[in-house]
Amino acid sequence: MVESQLRARGIRDERVLAAMTKVPRHLFVPDDEKPRAYRDGPLGIGCDQTISQPYIVALMCEALNLKPESRILDVGTGSGYAAAVEACLSKHVTGVERIPELAERARHALAKAGCTNVEVVCTDGSLGYEANAPFDAIMVAAGAPRVPEELKRQLAVGGRLIIPIGATQTLQDLILIERVSETDYETTNLGSVVFVPLFGKDGWF
Repeated sequence: MVESQLRARGIRDERVLAAMTKVPRHLFVPDDEKPRAYRDGPLGIGCDQTISQPYIVALMCEALNLKPESRILDVGTGSGYAAAVEACLSKHVTGVERIPELAERARHALAKAGCTNVEVVCTDGSLGYEANAPFDAIMVAAGAPRVPEELKRQLAVGGRLIIPIGATQTLQDLILIERVSETDYETTNLGSVVFVPLFGKDGWF
């Protein structure tokens, strides 16, 4: 998976590649999907949600420029897979998942994978998680109609936020935002993606 799907497609951050090698993706998918766990594509995890394609997880982690001291907010934690990869690259991950069943399954899978620096909270991810803010990086694994203001506010100066943004629930652009000062942000479009919708107060209703 790492050589053919990630390195061959341009992922260059060796720390990201090592994290993707280390995390057992099969622990984060349902039993009937385990034979396909390392394929180049998203997989269903129940509750109309998916585990992201490995390449997209690696791309987002690389774009966030994660450091060993980083504190991360993972919005739309789902099965917990991306949070597990982030945990290998950072000091602490706060995972936010709105569906109780998925939040509990993520906690179980993360524990089984030995991820001790991840906290999973069941709440509205479009509002971030003020209790643990500010964050050095925020990864959003669901498409929103606009960038939630609370997520921007909870981003530390110098931090990065990556989020799919689109006018519809079926197609988005992957947007990277860097907070360069208390009031200023720089935005880069990383190209077209397809994610499940981000539901919540500052997402889709």
